[in-house]
Amino acid sequence: MGTRTAAVGLQDGAGRVGPGGAPVAAGEGTRGAALPAPRAPRLRRPGWRDPRLLLGVALVGLSALLGSWAVGSAGRTAPVLVAREALVPGEALRAEMLRTVDVRLPEDGAQYLPADVDLAELVVTRVVREGELVPSSAVASAGDAATRAVAVTTGAEVSSAVVEGSLVDLWFVPETPLGGAASPAPPRQLAAALTVAEVGAATSTFSVGPGATVHVLVPLDDLPEVLAAVRGAGTVELVPVPGGTR
Repeated sequence: MGTRTAAVGLQDGAGRVGPGGAPVAAGEGTRGAALPAPRAPRLRRPGWRDPRLLLGVALVGLSALLGSWAVGSAGRTAPVLVAREALVPGEALRAEMLRTVDVRLPEDGAQYLPADVDLAELVVTRVVREGELVPSSAVASAGDAATRAVAVTTGAEVSSAVVEGSLVDLWFVPETPLGGAASPAPPRQLAAALTVAEVGAATSTFSVGPGATVHVLVPLDDLPEVLAAVRGAGTVELVPVPGGTR
């Protein structure tokens, strides 16, 4: 009898039945045993071959290069020519008309005249306002200029709108025949939209007085007819083009 009770007691550790046949919960016999603690993963120090480290180094280097390029571009300037006064087509370009300034230019800064350009034989081909950078396209060599300045002495008062750089139409008004036997020939247009290079008389509030000499730039193709009219029997008149400036 005692042996059987001991055997039943041994079965307690298996979690089956206890003394007297009472059931024992599974694992109750090992409740006091210690469970192994989980091991925390160790953080490894990144080495030179770690992709994250290589990416960070690349980004820092790229940022430094971009910053250096931006600073260098912002500080890059070039000396170019600026008009001290209004430059009128047909006049020779002279040093006293210009001054030098340092400005920031795009990569291709050839659209403006550099300060070291040779001014010999250069003439203005279009109006450049006072204080404006002189464009390379606004000048040409004297031999390449497509216009010539012609002095026109007017027979009537000229509008005050006729100023240097303005545009005018050129008209020829024939003389009235003596005795009035024949009607005068109608006026005819000689040339259109010519640039005024110079006004050679003092102006009043609203007009230039009669007999004023105005220099206009005449294209080579129109030059023979204009010169013939200037020397012909009649007068050459200037009619300003509304809003016409170059």
